[in-house]
Amino acid sequence: MKLARPLTLVAAGAALVLGLTACGGGGGSNDPLASGNSQAPAASDTIRIGSADFPENQVLAEIYAQSLEAKGVKVERNFNIGSREVYFPALTDGSIDLIPDYTGVLLQYINKNATETEGDAVYAALQKAVPAPLTVLDKAAAENKDAVVVTGEYAQQNNLKNIGDLAPIAGQASFGGPSEFQTRPDGIPGIEKTYGVKFKEFKALDTGGPLTVAALKDGTVQAADLFTTDPTIEDSGFVVLGDPDNNFAAQNVVPLINSSKANDTVKQALNAVQAKLTTEGLIELNRTLNGADKPDVGTVAKNWLAQQGL
Repeated sequence: MKLARPLTLVAAGAALVLGLTACGGGGGSNDPLASGNSQAPAASDTIRIGSADFPENQVLAEIYAQSLEAKGVKVERNFNIGSREVYFPALTDGSIDLIPDYTGVLLQYINKNATETEGDAVYAALQKAVPAPLTVLDKAAAENKDAVVVTGEYAQQNNLKNIGDLAPIAGQASFGGPSEFQTRPDGIPGIEKTYGVKFKEFKALDTGGPLTVAALKDGTVQAADLFTTDPTIEDSGFVVLGDPDNNFAAQNVVPLINSSKANDTVKQALNAVQAKLTTEGLIELNRTLNGADKPDVGTVAKNWLAQQGL
């Protein structure tokens, strides 16, 4: 995540070449926030919007930005900050005011002992857990969950349907994903605790991007963390393994915002966006972002808002 300065739409679009990802990621080395620094808060009449370092989150942040600007709200953009481990402190210290997040993983970040997994229960717990000065607005129906993914060939060879089916063979298998997945509660520790699956090794790759996809395809890893709204899964013939014991909680899109900036105009604009976001819509947004022409997030966001009548 690069949060040193507001990004132009061109720069934000260039970040798309890194590939599709969803609920986490590594901090950018040229970003003051990634180095543990902060920046002065935005003016009281301005909302500084951040994003994580993957295209879906960037386009959601841009959708938020344009929807607010349409209502006369002043906006600054600081996109591509990095993982939650970087941007959450930036929210609490006022460096940024608003970011699109995902309910289940956000709750587990705040409360590592959280046990809620169902959508409404997760959201209710999250509303209580979010520390001041932050709050969350309406959750969307749109959900982007982490998933354990394997190739179709590997699934067929080993009769894999659910994550637990990996247990007998995981000792000879490598798992790939973003570095944070190795320690997050629903990552490697959660998979081991919930299903007794212990992999031979973990390979730190990218957040659901081209490195992870390539590693699955060439057999560098046999299983990986991808995201359920990533069209690469279907396009590559990958298999999402079932999670019957709910290691991965519901992950609905939700605006995480500084409560001092959440006036009625802001709430109404953002909640109107939330009401239109669907899981199928997220998949199509990601497919568009990953198209051969690599459109910038500004154009994709503008077109989506127009299509939704917003």
